[in-house]
Amino acid sequence: MSAADSTCYTIVSDDHAESPTTQELRTALQKGSDEVKLDTLRRIIVSTINGNPQPQLLMPVIQYVMPSKNKQLKKLLHFYWEVCPKYDDEGKLKQEMILVVNAIRNDLQHPNEYIRGSTLRFLQKISKDAELLEPLIPTCRACLEHRHSYVRKNAVFAVYTIYRSFEHLIPDAPELIQTFLAAESDATCKRNAFVFLANCAMDKAVQYILQVYDQISTLDELLQMSVIEVIRLDCKTDSTHRSRWIRCIFELVNASSHTVRYEAASTLTTLTQNPAAVKAAASCFINLAVKESDNNVKLIVLDRLDALYSKHGHVLDGLVMDVIQVLSSADMEVRRKAMSLVLRMVSSRNVEEVVLFLKKQLQRTQEQDFEKNSEYRQLLIQSIHVCAIKFSEVAASVVHALMDFLGDSNNPSALDVVAFVREVVEKFPSLRQTVCERLIQTLPEMKSAKVFRGVFWILGEYVENVPGITETLQGIRQIIGEIPILSAEQKLMEETVPDGETDAAKENGKPNGTAVPSGKPRVLADGTYATETAFTSTSSSKLEAVRAAAKPPLRTLLLGGDFFTGAILAAALTKLVMRFDELSTDRKRANSLKAEAMLMMTSIIRAGQSKFVTHPIDEDSLERILNCIQTLSELEEKPPVHEIFLHDTRSAYSYMLTAQEKRAAEKKAAETTKEAIVQVDDLLTFRQFSKKAADDIIDFDEDISKATGSGDLQEDFISNLSRISQLTGFSDPIYAEAYVKVQGFDILLDVLLVNQTPNTLQNLCLDFATLGDLKLVERPSVYTIAPHSFQSIKATIKVSSTETGVIFGSILWEGPNMSESCVILNDIHIDIMDYIKPAYCTEGQFRAMWTEFEWENRVNVNTSISDPREYLKHIMQSTNMSCLTPEGAMSGDCGFLSANMYARSLFGEDALANLSVETCETGLTGHVRIRSKTQGIALSLGDRITMAQKDNKPPVP
Repeated sequence: MSAADSTCYTIVSDDHAESPTTQELRTALQKGSDEVKLDTLRRIIVSTINGNPQPQLLMPVIQYVMPSKNKQLKKLLHFYWEVCPKYDDEGKLKQEMILVVNAIRNDLQHPNEYIRGSTLRFLQKISKDAELLEPLIPTCRACLEHRHSYVRKNAVFAVYTIYRSFEHLIPDAPELIQTFLAAESDATCKRNAFVFLANCAMDKAVQYILQVYDQISTLDELLQMSVIEVIRLDCKTDSTHRSRWIRCIFELVNASSHTVRYEAASTLTTLTQNPAAVKAAASCFINLAVKESDNNVKLIVLDRLDALYSKHGHVLDGLVMDVIQVLSSADMEVRRKAMSLVLRMVSSRNVEEVVLFLKKQLQRTQEQDFEKNSEYRQLLIQSIHVCAIKFSEVAASVVHALMDFLGDSNNPSALDVVAFVREVVEKFPSLRQTVCERLIQTLPEMKSAKVFRGVFWILGEYVENVPGITETLQGIRQIIGEIPILSAEQKLMEETVPDGETDAAKENGKPNGTAVPSGKPRVLADGTYATETAFTSTSSSKLEAVRAAAKPPLRTLLLGGDFFTGAILAAALTKLVMRFDELSTDRKRANSLKAEAMLMMTSIIRAGQSKFVTHPIDEDSLERILNCIQTLSELEEKPPVHEIFLHDTRSAYSYMLTAQEKRAAEKKAAETTKEAIVQVDDLLTFRQFSKKAADDIIDFDEDISKATGSGDLQEDFISNLSRISQLTGFSDPIYAEAYVKVQGFDILLDVLLVNQTPNTLQNLCLDFATLGDLKLVERPSVYTIAPHSFQSIKATIKVSSTETGVIFGSILWEGPNMSESCVILNDIHIDIMDYIKPAYCTEGQFRAMWTEFEWENRVNVNTSISDPREYLKHIMQSTNMSCLTPEGAMSGDCGFLSANMYARSLFGEDALANLSVETCETGLTGHVRIRSKTQGIALSLGDRITMAQKDNKPPVP
């Protein structure tokens, strides 16, 4: 018997590590109580499953266990009859089994319905032993007429399994079950009988459906499910009742059971492509997604609805407002999937309704406090962003509503609004003036530094008239506070009187603000003593009081050490002053604005070098602000940097948007159009000429996918050879090699064993073990291999995460004279690249994940490749990662290259990488930084890059 045909037994766990002897087991069966017999019989069953059948214990079990009336013992006894050796060495049924058959017959006639029912269930487990079943047939048929439904329903399936295995034992089973079904009243028994007819006599199952056609909507849920399955199978054979089946399924779409409705809707779309039927199925899916309480069911239904929309998008466009009701779910994953579907269904006809609903939902997130409120708000803002950019007619109506969230304490939501506003003002010039005016009004409400940076950039680029520039500078002056900053802070410090100082001054006859010396000792950092006077303590307390005082929002950020925002502000001020100088002829006003802007910049620098800030200004921000001051000082000379400030930055952003749209269009085109490649010598199969058998039903969807080439392409012979791993040497007694195939989350090992000796190898066992997040699903059986013979063994290994795993093991067998031998197998390394696929994410998502992920692996560049672009392609090809950096950002000749890469695993894990290299005299130098949420991906990808660098040859294009 091959591995594929071996019997799978019911497993009974064994909690005992030690194995008693046969005599001890016999004594326990003979003299023990029912509890001892239960434990002993359990040990015997586990020992038998593990390859030690102990046939000498069969008769003691019959003698001392079988007569017991204990129901637990009877149940365990059924497990034992299932696994115990029933045949002798010559293949004949053992004489002892006559006693077993007689006991089973007595149990089938037992007055207790539980014993009868459980015995009938046991008959399904031994359906391959005809000699055991034949004497039990009359008793089994009699159980079909038992008064209790538990016995009858098990009797039906017992007859079913016997008929499928040995049709000659019950040749009239279809007629018997048909008669039984007509007279039966119990729902479960009727369902079991109908399943029998559906699998063994389809014509009789169809005949029964036609008889009860008018009552199908009132039948039990289980029977309705079986009816749907029969209709689905019957329609695949070009049934003459197709129109009646479609009407029947239409009725079941409105059934009370959610399960029946789901199956009916799924079946309806396969039976007909009529728009009314497709719309009815979609409405059913939407209703299930709204009313079903289980989130997993919601996700499954939404997936089916998504697939249905891919085929019949024009029919389902009108249902977008129904789909949007799924957003009432509290689960964020359901909301994201529903929103993704809604965005696909949005068109120019319904976009206004969709955006209005999303705006109302967004307003509710402000008024009420939901679970994961901030995440839902961010999802709504991103969705409105997509709708507004895709359909320009709604952009004006939503941009002002979204700007209310610029002051949101939830930073991601406010950043999404900034990104949306920035894209709107670039793509829709007619909205620039009103949007910029609204941004100026909203400046005092903003809190986040990133929001300020985005808004300053927008104002610096898109405020294009003289009144707007004046209003912008006034708004900035309002949020930065009194300038110069340093003198204003010093003045505030002089006016500040620390708590308790006034009373102390009065007692000593001193005016307010005058410090009184004191001899208070203080320990310095080096351990020495110093005298701390009231002057120093008062100064520090004043400084703390000044820092804690209420200040405008931008001033608070600058004094908190955020000088990057100050540098962005300086660039925006420079652009505004330059543009004012170009538009206005009032030189006096232009010089005044230039002086005011330069005063703000110098004030930021001086404050950054003072004691009033928590962190001093960094060199990069200082240099950038100084460059802006120098540019304004040379304003009349029109230096080349003038063009960079006023035109190049905006054109760079426009180019970035164009590149993103191009990439999205290419991705969409790649997903929708897939070229069908069919070889000229491929075999043609005509469905009309094929033999229509019940066991060989043709699947129309599969047929169409083969015809269009959209199905999975079969691997060729060469690719199969590349996946073969040699496990043993050619001179070993057993030669072994394994074909390693990755199927989703499973690894299938097909091991070929060759007996290279002239001896028979008995009890051969292939023992595998794993390292990493791999788990062996089943243990291979024990085999006997003839001299110079072959044996194929299959093993399945479950993969639970993206991590490089190792499979190792050994082969054990018994040779001549019962001598045990062993061969150690070579290790099989599972390639992580089978589970990592290129993916795409936005720059914001990449930065957020880069900040969040804690595991980082840094790999130094060590390669003979001299071209940075060529090395980037080599790394992308080796790691299955996609490059997120636009092509335009890497174009041109430069000795430096920095690029971001991204990939996702089949398990939904993210893998980020950043390549930073430069050209030097010896080649390339730099490093690759890999970040992930789990340690396994970071280490595995690092090892993959290290191995790829050993190959000095450039990648083949």
